Amino acid sequence: MSIRRSLDVLLSTDAVQRTRLVQAAMVVIAMVAGAAGLLTLALAGLAPVVPVLVWALLAPAAALLLLLAIRSGWSRRFVDPALTMAQIVIGALACASGYLLAGPARGVLFLVLMVVLMATMLSATPHQMRRGSLFAATVLGAAMLWLVLQRQAAAWVELVHFGLVATMLPAASVLSARLARMRERSRRQQQDLQAALERIRELATRDELTGLVNRRHIRELMEQEHQRCIRSGRSFCLAVLDIDRFKALNEARGRGVGDAVLRSVAHEAMRRVRVSDAFARWGGDRFVLLLCDAHGALAKGGVERVRSGVAALQIAVPAGTLGVTLSAGLAEHRAGESVEQTLARAEQALGEAKLAGRDRLVIAA
Repeated sequence: MSIRRSLDVLLSTDAVQRTRLVQAAMVVIAMVAGAAGLLTLALAGLAPVVPVLVWALLAPAAALLLLLAIRSGWSRRFVDPALTMAQIVIGALACASGYLLAGPARGVLFLVLMVVLMATMLSATPHQMRRGSLFAATVLGAAMLWLVLQRQAAAWVELVHFGLVATMLPAASVLSARLARMRERSRRQQQDLQAALERIRELATRDELTGLVNRRHIRELMEQEHQRCIRSGRSFCLAVLDIDRFKALNEARGRGVGDAVLRSVAHEAMRRVRVSDAFARWGGDRFVLLLCDAHGALAKGGVERVRSGVAALQIAVPAGTLGVTLSAGLAEHRAGESVEQTLARAEQALGEAKLAGRDRLVIAA
């Protein structure tokens, strides 16, 4: 198994979950490093052996339990699935208790605490970091005070140590706030980019005036349906529809009215086509209807639904209302025929419908 595959298994392939697991793993590593340091001090006679052994078992184990809770998905039931505050609290308690055991080398526990805080910055909110820093300062301050009261440390030394803590922890909070702002800015930028890409995709496949599928995209859909029919042996139909006397209407009433008519026709047609079909603006006042897995009476009924719906429309225009009709030509795809050939037969049938008086459907021979 490759290293990358192993990391995917251990840390998940989900980016958000992976960040949580990396954070938790860093806390575990910090606890293990602290345990190794305290055990070294115990072996050198600078720290009590039994308490250090207990600490070296419990601190990494607690951090590891949080890691397993995140990896298993159990933590998802909480508002913060990263268990950030739990990691800070465990880290602070471990460092404070280790501080009591480490003797003259207890300052190294500050490094462990800093690693914990740096790890949790990956997901902590500024509020969480403020509360966590305050908790860490409190428990470490209590540990320092205990050592002074037990005469195990000089007061001035612990005062210096506490000054370091009081400087270090607010700095961590400030850094966390900046990281949170950067994450939020990055999230907004990603959302804006996603919206822009969606808009580009929409413009590439949709007619801006009517919102229908555009000519380029309907060609792709027709070719896809053609390939499906070759594999399955089924058929499809193409209908070409045209608004009757639209050019005269556009010239007499103006382009604004013409645009309103096109939008109304498109909206009404989309209400009447099947979900599996595609209705597109082919250009000008011409439309194409792709009827998937359809033939004969089913296809004719689908086109007539569109025609009758449009014929019943009363379109609101500045001078009142007006009605329009559609002429249509319908062709069923034949085996061995190209999409262009089927489309040409439908356009020829549309021409026949126009010659026969408009407002009708002609089925191609």
